[in-house]
Order: sequence, then C-alpha cells, then structure tokens
Amino acid sequence: MNLDGLDDFTVEVPSWAYGNSGTRFKVFTQPGVPRDPYEKIADAAQVHRLTGLAPRISLHIPWDVVDDWSGLRDHAEKLGVRLGAINSNLFQDDDYKLGSLCHPDPAVRDKAVRHHLRCIEIMHETGSTDLKIWLPDGLNYPGQDSLRGRQDRLAESLRRVYDGLGDGHRILLEYKFFEPYFYSMDIPDWGTSLLHCLALGEKATVVLDTGHHAPGTNIEFIVMQLLRQGRLGAFDFNSRFYADDDLIVGAADPFQLFRIMSEIVAVGAHRPASKVNFMLDQCHNIEEKIPGQIRSVLNVEQALAKALLIDQAALAVAQRDGDVLGANDILTAAFETDVRGALADRREARGLPRDPVKTFKASGYASTVSAERIGGHQAGWGA
Repeated sequence: MNLDGLDDFTVEVPSWAYGNSGTRFKVFTQPGVPRDPYEKIADAAQVHRLTGLAPRISLHIPWDVVDDWSGLRDHAEKLGVRLGAINSNLFQDDDYKLGSLCHPDPAVRDKAVRHHLRCIEIMHETGSTDLKIWLPDGLNYPGQDSLRGRQDRLAESLRRVYDGLGDGHRILLEYKFFEPYFYSMDIPDWGTSLLHCLALGEKATVVLDTGHHAPGTNIEFIVMQLLRQGRLGAFDFNSRFYADDDLIVGAADPFQLFRIMSEIVAVGAHRPASKVNFMLDQCHNIEEKIPGQIRSVLNVEQALAKALLIDQAALAVAQRDGDVLGANDILTAAFETDVRGALADRREARGLPRDPVKTFKASGYASTVSAERIGGHQAGWGA
C-alpha cells in the first residue's frame, strides 16, 4: 500500500478546541482545561507528539492575547510546535450588534479594521502568515439595511486590512450561509468570498468550513472550483449533522470527507507546495478534548490515505469511456479499503505509537494537568 503522499501532510489545530466550549445552551466544564494560551499550546503539543500530524496551533484574538508574543512563540517551539493562523474576532463586542466591517457607522468599521491591523502586528511577532477572517455580519430582517451598501462597505474595509498585510502574509476569508443572522449573511457563500478575494489581490484566498453550507451542498465541487482558481487557502474541518455542529471531522459522513480529499489528491493539493492549509475548527463539549483532537487529525489522515489509493489512471479511462458504474466502483473501492493497519505500521516505523488515543490515555497526562491546573479561570468562549 503506497502512502508516500502522506509524508509532508499536516493539520493545524485550534487553540479554542482545548478550552470549554459547546452549544448555545450549555457549556460543560472539564477538569484540567487550560487557563491560558501557554497551557493550550501544551495540550496541542500532545496531539502532535502522538500523531506527528499537528505541528501548528491557530490562535484566536483576543482570546489568546498575551503580553509577550516572542515568549509564547518560544514556548511553542520548545514543545515541538509552532504558532499558526491568527483568527480575528468580530462577534463578541456590543459595538458589532449591527455589523463590524459592514456596519453603517464608519466609526464602528474603523474599530473593526483596527482590530485586524492589530492581528497583523501579532502575525509579525509570532511568525504567522495567515489572517483568518470569519465575518459574522448580516441582517435579520428585510429592509434593515442596504444589501448592496453593506457589500460596498465590506469591500472598502477589507481593502484597508489587505493593504496592511506584510510580505508573505495572506487573508483567509471564510463564509457561512446562516448564523448569527438569518435573513442574509454578508458573506454567505464561497462565491461571495471569492469575488472579494479576486478584487483584493493574490494575497486573499477563501477558507472553506465544512459545516458552513446548506444541507445537501456538494462541498467537493466547491473545493474543485476554488482549486481551479488557485484560491483555496485553507479548510476548517469539522463534521455536521444539521448545521455548524463543529463535531469531530468525519464523524457524521466519512464518505464526504473522502470525496473532498479525492479532489485534493487529484491535483496534488495535499502537498505543502499547494499552500492549502488543512485546519480544524471544532469544539468538544461532551468528549475529552485532547483525544477528540487526536481522533480528528487521524480521521483526516485516513481519508487522505484512502484518496491516495484511487487508481487515477483507471478512473480516467472509465470516465473517458463513459463507464458510469466502473468509474464509481474505482472510487468506492478506495474508500472501502481498510487503511488503519497500514497507517499504524507507518506510525510505528516513524517512532510514533500505533494507537495514539490509547497511548495518550495511558500516559497520565490528563490526570497530571487536572491536579496541576487548580485555581484561576479555565479558558473557554470569551476567554
């Protein structure tokens, strides 16, 4: 079984996955949850140590603000990981009730732009190259504001942020078809995000969150189209049954994850040269957080491994000959292949545990941090 395409593949994990987070109804706390970004990074480093797949951790501003960014960077590197994308936050400030980058008041838009310029300063200090923007702006009622006017304001605000990027920096512009607003979101779909990115320039790319689509959306089609344009900057991998569930990737529909990765593999976009950043955006409300992250990155690896097994030459022949069922059989045969043993062998050959989740549970790390992390405030939404 040839899995050579996995050699340089990595997944970026989110700092917020290690804090207390969950639904709008209840967030269940757990013992040993990090109290600051340093402890979040320590937990994230466990995922990489056991899987060899997660060398980067995304930060969320202001949740992960520290006084000494170089110290945080050094802390991460000593633990064998590095700081990844910087995520801005536009959804927890009272001033943003009617919007942030799209707000009718220029003073509020200025505030939102300044927040992003500060994020860019943090990128310089941490060595990050990606500024990830999820825009929660939108409308709840027809007539509440001008749909066209909001797009004009958004374009102007994004231009100001874009012009503040440094060398090697880029914007990852996310979209979501509903929530927190329900009549219209200001970036509801990949087309709107792409249009703004094309207008901004080469440093602007689209980030695709797998939970941010209407039910039944063919996500792999979107992946293909963004790859054709060279504008797929990143994924936010998660799993959903209904909407933006933010559950463990591959839990609800592993075949969908495989189909997405098959489009990635078809053009070699799983390799670092593509500059597609494979990231997680998940929260763990009822399950343990570090094992949840370990399982997540392993699920992505497994989907990629299966996609690498597709007989591309035979598939091309079947497609050319109009062999409908034959082409489908080639794809499903790869998906149905059990790659778990081969991946465990591969981990063992690299000095990694065959079963990272089992090894973590046996390590005693969870009980150790539960005993040590007493006092202070556990990190969570808003912290």
